[in-house]
Formats: sequence, structure tokens, C-alpha cells
Amino acid sequence: MSTPSTVAFHTLGCKLNFSETSTIRRQFEDAGYGVVNFEEGADIYVLNTCSVTDFADKKCRYEVRRAQRYAPNAKIIVIGCYAQLKPEEISSIPGVDLVLGAAEKFNILKFIDELSHAGKGLIKSGDVHQVNQFVGSFSFGDRTRSFLKVQDGCDYKCSFCTIPQARGRSRSDTVSNVVENANKIAAMGVKEVVLTGVNLGDFGNGTEVIEGLLPKKEALFFDLIQALDADTQISRYRISSIEPNLLTDEIIRFVANSNRFMPHFHVPLQSGSNLVLKAMRRRYKRELYAAKVEAIKKAMPHCAIGVDVIVGFPGESHDDFLDTYHFLNDLDVSYLHVFTYSERANTDAAGMESKVAMEVRRERNEMLRILSQKKQRAFYEQHLNSHRPVLFENHTSNEALMSGFTDNYIKVSLPKSETMINECRQVRLLNIDAAGELVLVLPADQSEYAVL
Repeated sequence: MSTPSTVAFHTLGCKLNFSETSTIRRQFEDAGYGVVNFEEGADIYVLNTCSVTDFADKKCRYEVRRAQRYAPNAKIIVIGCYAQLKPEEISSIPGVDLVLGAAEKFNILKFIDELSHAGKGLIKSGDVHQVNQFVGSFSFGDRTRSFLKVQDGCDYKCSFCTIPQARGRSRSDTVSNVVENANKIAAMGVKEVVLTGVNLGDFGNGTEVIEGLLPKKEALFFDLIQALDADTQISRYRISSIEPNLLTDEIIRFVANSNRFMPHFHVPLQSGSNLVLKAMRRRYKRELYAAKVEAIKKAMPHCAIGVDVIVGFPGESHDDFLDTYHFLNDLDVSYLHVFTYSERANTDAAGMESKVAMEVRRERNEMLRILSQKKQRAFYEQHLNSHRPVLFENHTSNEALMSGFTDNYIKVSLPKSETMINECRQVRLLNIDAAGELVLVLPADQSEYAVL
């Protein structure tokens, strides 16, 4: 086939996927392709998929149909976790031309020419156990912040999770490469970087050789954040998510005393019942989780703490769920990300007995969703009339406004000022909007905000 001139991308799932899509997009740009919006119609569509839930799988199918609607003759390439887990299933979707697994997705340009010689549904996906290289990536141009991938894969064996099957063993970048990428991002004008990975706190499987003279040495996540704090020009860093058993006291103390690392942690819990945690094969008990929250709040009373939680896991009784609900209600956390358990093929949890009825799963999800709203509003109210630094960006839905997040992850908005976009300003938090979702900052005089 002749070289297509345009390509469009769509990303499903996590921050890690967004960083990888952005890196692949730059590969196409460097090769001379024009990148267009999805709705404009492209010669090639690249769909980067997730497979955490059944909904993610269905979403992939929907996006394939949507691409065909905008460009019936386009070549459609599917990459990502879903592509690694179920390549044959994806290749059978009408319209899919190429499926690339975890080891092949960063070599996507090499497979483009094969599309003219093969029929629909060409699969290039190897055994995930052979995926042993780390490929660095970061996002740019999508938002004010950049997602910087520093770790990939996972060695944990949680009974509900397919990620090790989709991304392989845990592996990391080197500290020096991460620092170099962070400074590249800073040179592009980006002010905030979100560190991403599958199991971010497990950073350290990578090794580093300085000038070829020193022997290989292990560098842990704590070493990484120290280097980023000392040797880069990025103004703000966030840690996307870190397992409670890997969130050490030294990491907490470091963030509390850092000017670059924001007072914001996202710490997966999954369940507040020790019985369910054991069945999930999590590596901690609720008591350890509570101790981590207490340590964070003692060091940083203003810190935001986000929580991942799963409802409806097999065997989760009514009492188990109430354990989770009351545990979260009593914790000084800021918001919840609530997931309804869905069976995933080739996981131990899928074969467990005592399934929770779907309507019960939905009811439990709704209860925790409401609790999350209460937690978030209470956290916001604690900070009314205080001054906090905000990095501003264009509002996603209202051209007359701009929005941003405080250092401790309170979303704010105010009338748009072009001179404040991608600037970090000190603001006073005045009141919460009717939905309780963000703080309105409505100054009479915008000049009161000092550039940070």
C-alpha cells in the first residue's frame, strides 16, 4: 500500500496508556504522517486498549465501529492490554486490520507495510513472558501536564488482575533516563509531570551504569524521586498510584518536605475487609493501610489521598462490604475510585464460588460513590478561604473559563485569562459549586495572584 498521510489515535484506560500513545504518535510524526482528530477521518486509526473490565473490551469494539463510520476505508490497528490478552478475539472484529501485542506495539511502523500484503485481522503478538525490555514513553501536547512512564509490568499475583498477563514482568527505566526525559518535557514548556507505571512503587528492577565505569546498582523508587527533585526543571510532580506496602515512611517524609512533589497520594485499597484482601491476594491488611493514611496526614494534614476500591468480589458478604464501607467512612481520605468487580478470563477469582449478584454489586458501587462525594466535599470544605497554588489550563467544556488543580488536587475554575494558561498561581478558594465537584475562584482583581 502507498504510505498513508494521516493517522488518528484513541486511548482507553490508564495514564500509562496515554503516555505510550503519545510516544507512538511522535513516531508517526517523525515518519512524516499527519496526525488528525479522530472525527476528521484518517488513513490509519490506532486504538490503544485497556482490559481491566468487560466495559473496556466493549469500548474497544465501539471505537472500531466509530473509526469505520468516519473513514470506511481506513486501516485500523489495535494495540494495548486487550490486544495482548485476546488477539484472536480482536482480529475477528470486522474492520480490524492489525493487532499488536505488548512487545510489538512500539514497532508499529515496521508492520504498516505488511497491511497491503495480508488480509484483515493480521496478528503480531508474542508470549508476554518474552516481554523483558523497558520502553520509556511520555505524553505531550494533550494537557498542561505530562504522564511520564518509569515502570512497566507487575510481579504481583492478585487473584482478580490480568495486568501481569497483558504487560509481563515488572521492569523499570533507569534513574538517569527518567531524569533526562523529565528535562526534555520541561524544555517543551510542561510544568507538571505525573509519574506512571503498573506498579510504580516497585521501581528498581532497572539498573544504571554511569559512564560505563561503575558497576550496575539497584535504584529504588525513593532514589528516583530524590533525583527528580534535585536534578530537573519540572515545577510539579505527582505520584500516580502506589501500593500501600510500598509506600514507605521515607517516601512520605520526602514528599512532605519537597517543593516539587505535590501533597497528593493515590493508594489502592481494594477492600476494607481482611478476609476479602486475603482472597484477592493483596500484600497487606487494612491495619497497614490505616497506618499509612495516618502517617500521611500527620506529615501533611492538607494532603489529598485517593483510594481505589473494588465491590462485589467473589465471596464478599454483606458484612464484608459493611467492613469496607465503615473503614472508608472513618478514614481521613479525600475521594474514592470505585470499581465493580467483573470476571476476567484466566484469573483465579473467575473460578471462585459465591458470586455476588450483579444488582448487589451495583448497589454497593452506588453506596461508595455517594460516600466518595461526601468525602470530597468535606475535604474541599476544609480548605475554603485558604490560599493554594494552582496550575491553570483551558477548561474542557466552557471556553469562557479556565480550570486547574491545587497542589493538593482540589479542582478550581475561574474566568479565563490567556496570560494565566500553563501558569502556576496562588489563589484563594472561595466556594464550592452546586454539584460539590470543584471550587469556584472568582476574584474581583486577578492581579492579586502572584506567579509562582
